[in-house]
Formats: sequence, C-alpha cells, structure tokens
Amino acid sequence: MKIVAIHIAPGRKIPTRSVTSVEADAGKGLVGDRYHGTRHRHVTIQSREMLDLAAADLGRPIDAGATRRNLTVDTGTIPTRPGSRLRIGAVELEVVRIAAPCRLLDDWIGSGAARAMSQRGGSVCRVLTSGLIEVGSAVTVPAA
Repeated sequence: MKIVAIHIAPGRKIPTRSVTSVEADAGKGLVGDRYHGTRHRHVTIQSREMLDLAAADLGRPIDAGATRRNLTVDTGTIPTRPGSRLRIGAVELEVVRIAAPCRLLDDWIGSGAARAMSQRGGSVCRVLTSGLIEVGSAVTVPAA
C-alpha cells in the first residue's frame, strides 16, 4: 500500500488542495490543515480502491480531494478498529474511528455520493509520531 494523494484545507468550507508532501506533527495533525491542533481528528485516510467501488455504484468518478480526506492510498482496506496502527515512514498513526461520509458529499460530488461512500470512507486517525508524509510513501499496517 502506498500514498497516491495528499489533500489539505486550511478551513472548513475551503476546497482541499493537493500537495506532494505534508509534515505530520505528533499530537497535533498535518501542518496547514484545518484539523491541525484538534484533540483527536488529526488526519483522515482512505483507499483509492474503495473510492473506485463507490464510483462504480454512483456511476461517475470520485476525485480523492472531493471526499475531503487527507491521505489516499492506492489499494487495500484501511483499518477502522479504534487503536489499530498504521505506519507511513517515520509517522505512526492510530485509528480513532471510522470516517463516516458527510451528507455534503452529495453537494460536492453528486446525488447519492454519501450513500455510495458508506463503509468506504476510511478512518480518522491521531498522529503519534512526527515526520514527513510524501506521495509514494509506503504505508504498513503492523500486526496487532
């Protein structure tokens, strides 16, 4: 599994912007993102494979940035069980909860998008260790 897209947004209703790298700040989140400094919602991560399944159900492509998730991996299923860990280079993430799709997806992507994304939205994670996350970085899920 590897990172294929990184998106950040400085504010709530401001469109996300694609970047090639981002600094993860332990205990705070992604530098430059709207959730940097929040208590638990530091970073969101989703799978392109799951987005493609949702797009097939929806009948139109889904841009990774339109979901407002921060990190997109190329393939696989993102762990959703709280306490699960993921490692991206030096950065360790801990799953806080499943990332439920927001009803605003219907406005941003099209009618039915939130339903198509159900159970495919990835996870909300906390940043445990600082480091640089780059497009192309390998993502590993350590054994529990």
